[in-house]
Amino acid sequence: MRYDFDEVVPRRGTFSYKWDSAPSDDVLPLWVADMDFRTAPPITDALRRRVEHGIFGYTRVPDDYYDAVISWFASRHGWTIGRGQIVYTSGVVPALSAIIKALTRPGDKVLIQTPVYNCFFSSIRNNGCEAVSSPLVYTGDTYVIDFDDLERKAADGRVKLMLLCNPHNPAGRVWTRSELMRIGEICLRHGVTVVSDEIHCELTFAGHPYTPFASLSDELRRASVVCVSPSKAFNIAGLQIANIVAPDDEVRRHIDRAINDNEVCDVNPFGVIATVAAYRDGAEWLGQLLDYIYGNYLFMKDFCAERLPAFRLNVLEGTYLVWMDCRSLGLPSEELERRLLDEAGLWLNAGTMYGSDGEGFMRWNIACPRSRLAEALSRFSGFVSRHLR
Repeated sequence: MRYDFDEVVPRRGTFSYKWDSAPSDDVLPLWVADMDFRTAPPITDALRRRVEHGIFGYTRVPDDYYDAVISWFASRHGWTIGRGQIVYTSGVVPALSAIIKALTRPGDKVLIQTPVYNCFFSSIRNNGCEAVSSPLVYTGDTYVIDFDDLERKAADGRVKLMLLCNPHNPAGRVWTRSELMRIGEICLRHGVTVVSDEIHCELTFAGHPYTPFASLSDELRRASVVCVSPSKAFNIAGLQIANIVAPDDEVRRHIDRAINDNEVCDVNPFGVIATVAAYRDGAEWLGQLLDYIYGNYLFMKDFCAERLPAFRLNVLEGTYLVWMDCRSLGLPSEELERRLLDEAGLWLNAGTMYGSDGEGFMRWNIACPRSRLAEALSRFSGFVSRHLR
């Protein structure tokens, strides 16, 4: 079956955070990381059947849920997960917060690689810990890891955890097996537990396979915690479901306690049903989605090469988030975000949302119909022409 990702689905008036937060109806939002595509039909079909039942009380997570998660990661990624290793919760951000609470004490340090997902900062701060950055090195169209700096930062005895983003938001990197092994070896040497946010794990492109961190070795499996969710890949973030995979029994016990302390131990029936449907019957839709998103990236790349040559794009290895170098405009990222919104009706994310290392960059969400991306690029190009005139 062929799926129509060119369909323009109106989202205003649906209480969409991305669309209904805009100050006017002519704003084109390419900021919040959800997609403007309908989710996979097997998911909507399963949800429709559940809605028709008409009673939406408290839910328990059935065996089918665990079976679907375990089977998906085993067959698709060669990662064996034991049922007892899974702790479900309402989202990856609540999961990260609970894990930090479980495995640190106030005043401890948590290592991150900036620029990085903004909720890393808040999750660390809200648990009384201090974020320590090992900045990624920008090379012109991608980022690489400064392993010497990472080693120095990890050697600080107050650093207890490393939050890893794999694939990386906003850099678009899909870390290779060898890069992940080097990260793991550094953290093992210094007794640092790796907490890997792998929410974008299904959104990778040809030549850049996703490697689950916990699949690297038995030693790294025991010294890590992985967070996964179908929410990004299947556009079901509003259904609020995620899984923590914690192989170490003692670590998992502490995390389970923190999940309960933070009151994020219950999930809704629609998240459970959608997860089962996605992992059992969503692979064909997902394959076509990936082709379409990568086509959007190539369209954007060609547009910029022809009309915006001074604005370099990172190579997109994974995610649907494109990182653009806008330093040629000479505007701070936050000012550029505001002016694009006010003057061009285009809403992007300022690079500094992801740390000070993001200054001069903007993040684009290209998970939308190509016609919408074309309009956004036209608006951006018009703004640039007016500004540089």
